[in-house]
Amino acid sequence: MTRELPDLFPTFDTRIVRAKSTDFFCRIGGSGPPLLLLHGYPQSHVIWHKIAPRLASRFTLVMPDLPGYGHSSIPPRTSGHATYSKRAWAEAITEMMRLLGYETFFLAGHDRGARVGYRLALDFPGSVKKLAVLDILPTSDYWDLMDRGFGLKIYHWMFLAQPFPFPEKMISAAPVRFLEHTLASWTAEKTLDCFSDGALEHTRDWFCQPDRISASCEDYRAGATIDYDHDKADQDAGRTISAGVLALWGSKGIASSVDDPLAVWRRWSPDVQGMALPGGHFLPEEAPDETADALLSYFGG
Repeated sequence: MTRELPDLFPTFDTRIVRAKSTDFFCRIGGSGPPLLLLHGYPQSHVIWHKIAPRLASRFTLVMPDLPGYGHSSIPPRTSGHATYSKRAWAEAITEMMRLLGYETFFLAGHDRGARVGYRLALDFPGSVKKLAVLDILPTSDYWDLMDRGFGLKIYHWMFLAQPFPFPEKMISAAPVRFLEHTLASWTAEKTLDCFSDGALEHTRDWFCQPDRISASCEDYRAGATIDYDHDKADQDAGRTISAGVLALWGSKGIASSVDDPLAVWRRWSPDVQGMALPGGHFLPEEAPDETADALLSYFGG
């Protein structure tokens, strides 16, 4: 943390939990069964600040920054991107939860966090009671959909996955401009209006750090290579998610690019339900009431 930032979780504890060589920066609070919340790109745990108070009335929330994001430690780059694979992150996060005393837990993930979430549910099926994925389809499905139209919609997948250091240098030339364009362009209204000033202040702070820009690019390089291979291996072997899955997507979000997102998720789990919510990609901030209602109903049912 480079300067004093607004506290968006004033009643929550701050913990640094070291698991599998990663120091996870976590905000923890609430009461009840554990609910792990994982954020996506280009954000951190602060994405949950609008809905955390409601969820914390029913659950003990654990909100870490993913490796390389926010204030968690930055994994080293490797030639095969294994340290940024969702399998490696899922293993580390499962260990983090064990160290906090939670062998089993509910899990909700947005964007990249949802990719960690479904990988964790596949690799550690005894750990996840129920899974919610927000505005994504599985990684291999996105890559297999990559025609002209879909490529234009998620151009950043190909851009960020380019070899080091090309995307890093391009983003670092104007990191705030890139960040704010990216955030606004994925909302339904194509503005920054849904993001609170405090959340934007947090995000600008860490996203301007060159090592973290590089870490987020490595995340996408892993998605284009080792994560894709892991997904395909599971599909070829017929492995599915044993936990129930709730898929939520924005009516103007990225996952709405396919006609029936639930049909895609049914290939990954026999127990899937879900629906579109109003807004674009950033459901916890664009549709906080609807997102909180859906999560409370699903995990509390």
